[in-house]
This record gives sequence, C-alpha cells and structure tokens, in this order.
Amino acid sequence: MAGALLLGLAGCSPTTLSIDAGAPLEEGGYTGPPVTIEYWNGFTGGDGPYMRAMVDEFNATHENITVKSNTLGWTDFYQRIVAAVHAGQGPDVAAMQLDNLPTQAARSVIVPMEDAIEQMGFTAQDFPQTLVEATEFDGHVWGVPLDSHTIASYANTDQLTAAGVTAQATTGQDFGSQLTALQTVGVPEPFWMPNQWPAHLMFLSLLWQNGGEPYSADGLTATYNSPEGVAALTWMVDQVTQGVSPTNVAKDSQYLAFKNSQNSVTWDGIWQINDLKTTAPTLNWSLAPLPTVFGRPAAWANSHQLVMLSQRSPDPDSQQASKEFIKWMVEHSSEWAAAGMIPAYNEARNGPEFTSMPQSALAAEVENFHYMPSIPGIGDVNQQTLELAVSEAVLGRKTPQAALDEQAARADSILASNAEKFATDQG
Repeated sequence: MAGALLLGLAGCSPTTLSIDAGAPLEEGGYTGPPVTIEYWNGFTGGDGPYMRAMVDEFNATHENITVKSNTLGWTDFYQRIVAAVHAGQGPDVAAMQLDNLPTQAARSVIVPMEDAIEQMGFTAQDFPQTLVEATEFDGHVWGVPLDSHTIASYANTDQLTAAGVTAQATTGQDFGSQLTALQTVGVPEPFWMPNQWPAHLMFLSLLWQNGGEPYSADGLTATYNSPEGVAALTWMVDQVTQGVSPTNVAKDSQYLAFKNSQNSVTWDGIWQINDLKTTAPTLNWSLAPLPTVFGRPAAWANSHQLVMLSQRSPDPDSQQASKEFIKWMVEHSSEWAAAGMIPAYNEARNGPEFTSMPQSALAAEVENFHYMPSIPGIGDVNQQTLELAVSEAVLGRKTPQAALDEQAARADSILASNAEKFATDQG
C-alpha cells in the first residue's frame, strides 16, 4: 500500500482538518492510556443488534479502549456527519456505504486509509480484488471493507419441486423455461417485476451482465442508455408484457408476494434473509446467484466500509485506538455476517461460521459483484435519473430506449454540475 498523504486536498481543504490517519499503529496494537472513541453508523434496522453485539464484545475484551456508538438513520446520516466533522465534532470512526466514499472524500470528511490498512497487517490480497479497486478514488484508498451485500435470487422450493425443477436456473434461457414450468403448475405470475426498489439494482446487474457500464470512466457521461442498457431494460419490461409479472408492482410488493407464496422467484437483497426467517418461518426457500441472462455473470453490490474521519485536533491515542477497533471488526466479520452480509475479509468468508449461512451460496461469486464507479455524488444521480428511467419503462409509460435517453441527458447535466461542485469543495 502506498504511504502518500492526501496531497490533492492538503493545499486547499480547511487547514484545521487532519488529512491522514495519524502515526503508525504499534505492532502489538494500542497500548496507550484508557481512551474513548466515537463510532457512528446507520444500522437502525435488523442489522443493528448484530453491530451492537460486536461493539459490546470489543469493549469487553479491550480494557484500555471504550467504543461509544451513535446510531443514526441512513436518511440523515451523511448530512449530520459532514456537519459534525466540519464543526470539529465528528466521530473517530464510522461505517459508510462504499458508493458514498468518493463524495465524503471530496468533502474532506474522511481520510486516506492505505497507510492504516498496511499498519493493521492487511493487504489487497485479503479482500476480493473488485472490492479493493472500488475503494479507490483520486489515487487513495478511503475505507476498510467490512462486507459485501448484493442482490440474489430467492426461490420457493416447494413450488419449484411441483414444477419438476431441482435447482435454480443459472442461465437466462433456463430461467425462462422454469418460469413457464411454474405457470403450468398453477403459479400464473411466478416472477414479479417491480418498478421501484430494487428494480434499478436488477437493471444494473443486467447491464453489467451484458457488458455495459452505467457511467463513463471520467464520471461525466451517463452511458446506461447504450444498446446494452436498452437490452437489459427491455428484458425487464418483457417480464410484464409476456405475463410473467403483473403490471404496476409497487415497492416491495414482489417481496411480500414471495413471502405469501404468490410468486415463485424474486430478486432481492441478501439483507432480507433474517426477515424471511422471522416473518415467514414456514416458507421453504433457496438462495442462489442471479441467472446469467446475458453474456457474463454479474450482480450489483455495495459494501459497508469502516473509515476514519478528519479531525481539527487529532488525538494520537484516539487514532491508534480507532485502528485497533477497525482491525478487530474486520477480523471478526464472520459475526457481522449473521446480519445477512458477506464478509469482505477472505479469511472470515472462508471460515466455518460463514459457510453455514444461506448467503454463503454466493461466496464463489464475489469477484462477479459490481460496485458503483467512484464518482462523487453518484448516489443522487442514480436516484434522480436512472431509477426514474427504469420505473417509466417497466410501467409502460415510455419505451426502454426513450426512458433511458431522456434520463441519461438529465444525468449528464447533473454530473457536470457535480464535477464543478466537488472540485470547489476540494479546493
């Protein structure tokens, strides 16, 4: 790992904010005086108890470090953490979603982590290569991967068995054949196509399967209206027009239908695993990678990353304790997997604790996970344009080509504005 500081921000960010992770972590870990560090995260849902248990375990096993958690809703998490950091009242450590790291780096909220990662004893070979590459922006590494979370195919195994299907489809052709078989045995609409969440995640997965990219490498142009994108969205629309799915499937309706055995297969996030266990205990289901509808296996994914925050008056002890905490969390991430996640750390992902979990069926696919490109503000661009294009087409209001073209043009304008805005933030 490189040891360079954030040179691009050093001359133009507020001079009162730190730009690195502090002095090297001692080989034996933190041995300084008792210290309390602040840890912010957004785990307010079903994943919250698992995170709290890990923090409690860390505190119980580290006499000289106390981690104080502050859990906020993701909806206002980033706004509050930006304000806190620039007011000199930010936390020491935070969990952030991977696709938000470039935005927070451009805002001088987080510090480069390559030196800290090396000091913790980790190397790039300890994590999936595609995930390592996704943590990079502006020549630096901005987070330590805790997990990957992706979308996958859930199937009602009782209905599959009734249709003579022994395993979930791995190709688009087989998937279509299985849906036809399910219709034959009395499931008229076996695969519901949503027009809102997680429809855009399905679209991105199919786009990547088809060899397309949502945005240009320089982050200035939306490319999801390419022929590959049009084909991906057309496939989604076809599920409705061909009668496999009902029309106007509202947000989460396809998931609720799956829990009630109204459909046979649904594509959704692995974060639903624990909900299925709790709220549909009698449902027999299996989890598998998305079928390869187009030329190559691919699935959208995101990752929770542990980051260190810029400080006005960095405390060396707090910085060292923060690194110790992050290292411990990654090394014990098989415990976090119980929240329905896939450990990013290879050793944890290959261990017996994780391999007994349903999502371990996806472990062999980690190098086929695709993450959003490292572009500041990309989440807002997706929400304001790409998601609308997918919704308009699935609802039949516009053709896939027209919907994607219209929103790609809007996206280009937002990308240009963001490039100027974040360049100003940096200097």
